[in-house]
Formats: sequence, C-alpha cells, structure tokens
Amino acid sequence: MKTTPPDSSQSASLLRSKLFWVGILYFAEGFPLGIFYDIFPVLFRQQGVELWKIGFMSLLGLAWTLKFIWAPAVDRYRHHRRWMALVDLGMGGVMIIFALHTDFGAWVWFGIGLFTLLSATHDIAVDGYTIEMLDRHQYGVANGLRIGFYRVGMLAAGFLLILSDYIGWAGTFVIAFALFALLAALSLRAPSEQIIPPTADLHPTTLRHELQAILRQPWAMALVVLFILGTLWLAESKLHWSDRYPLFWFIAAGIALLPPLFSLYFARKKRQQLGAEAEISLTTLRNGPMFGALFELLSRPLMLPIILFILIFKLGDSSMGFMIKPFWVDAGFSASEIGLVSVNIGLVLSIAGGIVGGWITDRIGIFHGLWSLGLAQAFSNLGYAYAAATISIGANGGEMALEETILIYSASGLESFTGGLGTAAFLAFLMAITNRQRAATEYAILSSIFALSRSLAGWAGGFGAEMMGYAPYFLLTFFLAFPAYLLLPQIYKTLRNQAP
Repeated sequence: MKTTPPDSSQSASLLRSKLFWVGILYFAEGFPLGIFYDIFPVLFRQQGVELWKIGFMSLLGLAWTLKFIWAPAVDRYRHHRRWMALVDLGMGGVMIIFALHTDFGAWVWFGIGLFTLLSATHDIAVDGYTIEMLDRHQYGVANGLRIGFYRVGMLAAGFLLILSDYIGWAGTFVIAFALFALLAALSLRAPSEQIIPPTADLHPTTLRHELQAILRQPWAMALVVLFILGTLWLAESKLHWSDRYPLFWFIAAGIALLPPLFSLYFARKKRQQLGAEAEISLTTLRNGPMFGALFELLSRPLMLPIILFILIFKLGDSSMGFMIKPFWVDAGFSASEIGLVSVNIGLVLSIAGGIVGGWITDRIGIFHGLWSLGLAQAFSNLGYAYAAATISIGANGGEMALEETILIYSASGLESFTGGLGTAAFLAFLMAITNRQRAATEYAILSSIFALSRSLAGWAGGFGAEMMGYAPYFLLTFFLAFPAYLLLPQIYKTLRNQAP
C-alpha cells in the first residue's frame, strides 16, 4: 500500500500545538508573580498593615532569585508535567487558606513564603519542559510568545484585583484557586516529556561520592565556595544585612578561604592516590546530584567567555532601564502619563517586539539574531540620549512643547520595542546552550547570572546618571552594548558545536 509523507499542514499543526502550550505554561508562570506583587500588597494595606511589613514581604520573593539551588531536584526526578501540576495545586491550596483567613497574622509569612517557593519550583519545571519540548528552530518565536503570555498572566492577577471590589477578597481567592486548579489540569494534558537518553559520561552518582570528590579537588571546593558567596550576594541585594554589619563581607571572605585550604591539605595527604583517581573525581563531579550541573556547565569549551557574554550582552539596555522613569519625572511628566505611555504602551510594544524578534531569530538563526537585534536594541538608546539633550530638564515650569512630548514618546516606544527584539534572541540563545538532560538546572543558573548583571547595572546606573547627567549617561549606555560583540566569535563556535 502506498504511503504519503506527512504534509506541511500536519507539521504546521504540530508547531501550533507546541506554541499553544508555551503560551499556556508561561501564562501560568506569570500569574503567581502578579498575585505576589499586585494582590497581596493591596490586601494587606487595606487591612491597615504597616508599610514596613508590606515591604518586608518582598524579601520572600527571594525564592525566584535563588531557585537554582533546588533546581537539580527537579532535573533529578524529571516528570516536569507532574511537578507543574503538583505546585499549581499547592498554590491553589494557599489561595483557599487566604480565602478562609484574609486577616493579617503570623501565618501570613509562612503562607506567602510557601507560595513563592512553589511558584519558583513551577518556573524551574516549565523552563526545563519547554526547552526539552521545542526544537532548536522554534526557540525564537517561542520566547516571543513566552514574553507576551507571561505578562498576560501578570495582568490576569490585575483583573482579579479589580474583581475584589465587587466580590470581596474571599471570592477573589476562590477564583484564583479555580484558575490554579485549571492550570494544573492543563499541565497534565500537555504533550508528554521527551525521553532524553543520558550522554555516555552522564551516570548519576550519590551525594556522598560527590562531596568526597569535591573534597579531593581544591579547585572544585573553591568553585563551590564562590557559588555559595554568589548566592549570598543575591540574597544580600534584597536583605541588605551588610548595611548593619559593615565587616560582613570581610568576615565571609575569610571564612570562605577555609574550605579550599582544608581541601588542599586533604589532597596533599592523598597525593599518592590521586594519580588514577583524578579523572574519576572529575567524572563524579560532573554527575553529582547537587553541583553536577554547575561543574558540567563550566567544563564545556568556551564557557567562561559565554558567561561573560551573558553578563554584558544587555548591559547597555539594563544600565539605562533603571533611569528611564526618573528621567520622565524630572522632565515634568505626571504619574498617569508615565503609567500610560512608559508602562502600559511600553508593555504592549515590548510584547510585540518579543514576538517579532522571535520570528526573525527563527528565520535567520540565533547567532545572527543576537548581533543584529542586539544592534537595534543598542541604537534605541540614542533616542533617549537625543531627547535628554534636547529637553531642558527642570527648566520649564510650564507645559512641555508638543514636539518635545512627541520626542520622548517616540524614544519610549522605540526603546520598548527593540528591548523585546533583543530579549527574544537572547533567551533563545540561553535555551540553545543548555544540556537538555539538565535543562531546568542549567537554565536556572544561566538566568540567575543574567539577573545578577541587571542588578549590578541598575546599581551603577544611579551613580552614572547622577554624576554625568541624563544625556551623557544615556549616550554612554549606547557604547556599553558593544563590548559583548568582541565575544561573538566564541559565541558562534559554541552555537555551531551545539547545533543538532
């Protein structure tokens, strides 16, 4: 009997199916974040909770920053759809508790902490599942949809906030529970996970053997200590405990020297045994359940240039981003204008830019998408630099001229759209360089490195704008985008080696 190959319509249907699930899952990822940042603060302030307590609640959001710590557990046990469904039901259970007890009490800290922990675990599972589900040539458009539906999920929490005026907080949390239950059911209906066979050198080892291998390798112990210090730094960026203890980092650095020195002493005592065991220890390190993904990631060729590229690719964009709202305020715009143009319209344009950027990336390839869309992202900074140089900040006590208003509106729209272009290509790059066997953990580590660069850029941006003024600083951010281009040869080699 004659058979015919699948036609293009069947392939297109499969593609639409995968992208449909990308939209659903990243809607589910953005929805809890909207509840955390939009619903909880309004609820507690309406109850008369002090502002410092509401502000302290934001520290519980550290779970999203530090999720790479327990990401190996998700990779270890896999079954990402079950993870997603389980934590969705868990978050729904927290919503029921809030529906029954909307008063502020000591239990709230535990409830919100559990909620953010479950949400961060959900993010790990979704990212790992998506990387495994998609083909490489779909990463671009998938990330465009991801950006859009993630924002839609946050906006859905805003609609629940509006409903609270009509149905009360108990009814609002019941609806949130129903939505989480629906998302849990949908997670189980998503396409089955792919069975990815382990590579030849990937054989899981026990935690005890991993820790013994780290103890035998001083460089491995030093790397683990640096990893822990980096985690502390990410936590400190929100907790700010070093403000109260000026010698904190000095003491932490001194303590951090002790484990590598002990490891060096231990290794020298065992030097006669290390000849044959050195390679075994390295293999054990790469296959360990706790730090294995970190060692495997760093053992790849050209990984250090890649990490540097992740840190600085969006440096120009991030350095300017934190100073845009202060510029609008100093230019004389009201909060409602900033909210409408810079936030809401900017959000729509960034989503559109993400979708367009994803489509372009899939058509021309990730490498070409990185450098070309990165250029568009960089040149958009010149719009704000020109606007800041043209407008007399603080000099006009009256209304701003129509031409000046149009100029700033145009600069805002251009910056938002091109930011989406660059983000779609960049996220596709992060997906492409992960090992699918450990996609959840590696993507969590790489995205945390990127988050670290954004925090540093925002911190330094305030000093730069203060000393230089808006126009010269915005011009400087344009040039900050180009050091990453010096690393493009290494990026090209990496993507070529990773290609299927």
